[in-house]
Amino acid sequence: MGFMDFFADILLAAGAIGAGVYCMVLSRRLKQFNQLENGMGGAIAVLSAQVDDMTKALERARATASASASSLESLNARAQQSAERLELLLASLHDLPEADTEGQRKMRVARRRHRHDDLEAAE
Repeated sequence: MGFMDFFADILLAAGAIGAGVYCMVLSRRLKQFNQLENGMGGAIAVLSAQVDDMTKALERARATASASASSLESLNARAQQSAERLELLLASLHDLPEADTEGQRKMRVARRRHRHDDLEAAE
């Protein structure tokens, strides 16, 4: 065995010892990082739980907004139909004959009563 082989073995052993020390330092840092009570692991766990809660709240808000939008669309359509019906009634009132100045009675306008089933209460 020559001097070069001996020197190579010393360098190899020093590298192995250095790698071992480096692994021990990393292991300790990783343990501290992952502690759930006071390390970064705890902060990450809390943030993860908050993200889950916010995701659930967002889904509930989306469902509520969707239901509200469909309800508003339905109510808007009903309001549009009612407005058209009122416009037609007003137009028909303009066609009624006026009372003469000699005291004749005006024609009475008969209103048709709607059944309660046709009307919906807005919620």
